[in-house]
Amino acid sequence: MTTDATRAAGLTPAALQELINRGDGPRMLDVRTPGEFRTVHIPGAYNVPLDTLREHRDELLNHLDQDVVLICRSGARAAQAEQALAEAGLPNLRVLDGGMMAWEVSGAPVNRGPARWDLERQVRLVAGSVVLVSGVVGLFVPGVHLIGTFMGAGLTFAALSNTCAMGMMLSKLPYNRGPRTDIRTVIASLRGQS
Repeated sequence: MTTDATRAAGLTPAALQELINRGDGPRMLDVRTPGEFRTVHIPGAYNVPLDTLREHRDELLNHLDQDVVLICRSGARAAQAEQALAEAGLPNLRVLDGGMMAWEVSGAPVNRGPARWDLERQVRLVAGSVVLVSGVVGLFVPGVHLIGTFMGAGLTFAALSNTCAMGMMLSKLPYNRGPRTDIRTVIASLRGQS
């Protein structure tokens, strides 16, 4: 298990861009949902959603023999992917500091697809709607306001544990899934670049 003390340093967008420009680019695994990946991703990145990575990490290990940079929206899911791969014995892992948000802010190149709302925005919409509706209905029906309290407790836990059950549930919706990531296709692509 990796700890903060043993965790490899992150990689800034500028440093990753420099490696790519020199032709020394590491393997880039984007652990966001297929829908998020289709919306925007770094050219040359492979989409291996976090759940797929966790489930097939042993298969992936045989095809990740060089430096690997893990990418997500902000860095949280990539850090979870780093822990899963490190526990399986893969060295040379790095997380893109600030994720795709920082990459885009830096002006680095991206491939864009159809626009869609990212998971964090969807979580804010659902959580805010539940709190708003339960608050309004609570004016007329005693006790309904506790739903909003429960939602607030869930969001607090999500922040403290750096996980999000609502985000995981929303990622299962067809809107977020996009085309299913087939691990055999990913592995074939990784072999083609060896």
